[in-house]
Amino acid sequence: MKVNLEKIVNITKAAALGDACFTYILGEINVGMREKEVADLIDAYLLSHGGEALAFPTICVSGACGSEPHGVPSEKKIESGDLVTMDFGAVVGGYCGDMTRTVAVGKPSAEMKKVYEVVLAAQFAGIAALAPGAKCKAVDAAARDVIAAAGYGEYYVHGTGHGVGQEVHEAPTLNPKSKESLKAGQAVTVEPGIYIPGTGGCRIEDLLIITETGTVNLVASEKQLIVV
Repeated sequence: MKVNLEKIVNITKAAALGDACFTYILGEINVGMREKEVADLIDAYLLSHGGEALAFPTICVSGACGSEPHGVPSEKKIESGDLVTMDFGAVVGGYCGDMTRTVAVGKPSAEMKKVYEVVLAAQFAGIAALAPGAKCKAVDAAARDVIAAAGYGEYYVHGTGHGVGQEVHEAPTLNPKSKESLKAGQAVTVEPGIYIPGTGGCRIEDLLIITETGTVNLVASEKQLIVV
């Protein structure tokens, strides 16, 4: 597969913009803010700092609403102890960024702290399984097995990742049914999550480039649980 340098350069820039946005939003988010307010701040930052457009509608969900993997930001107020999941990205040079971070606003419950730790371990396992030639379903299994072993298998309700380029969802698809293998030059996400109805959820997502010898993670933002 011929490596598209324009794609790699611009996706790298889009990922860096996402990191900067995450740093910014950590200084803004607090108890009492509405999910939609947070999403609007994210959008405004991305579009005023080099983003040509949003790569997709920004997600910000908190508390029990975090049990919706692709929930729409609402007028719900963030409460102390909520986990807040933010999934966002901008288009730079015609290419998309995509990252997700989940943070705690106030001290989270012991259960949700455990959920976060399991998702993080699953994400590390999925990333470790990435390599040129690796089967996409094997990458999915690496992350999914960690979540299942911790007893949360039924709450992992989507695939582990997808390709990213000029569209935010492109081939390959990293899920249990995929017949694809990874190739050098591809940009893919690794984004396991746990979503417990009525309780809450967590997702952590990075965007990585597959290289001839391994991977480069384009997202630098902290992944250990941040409490704001």
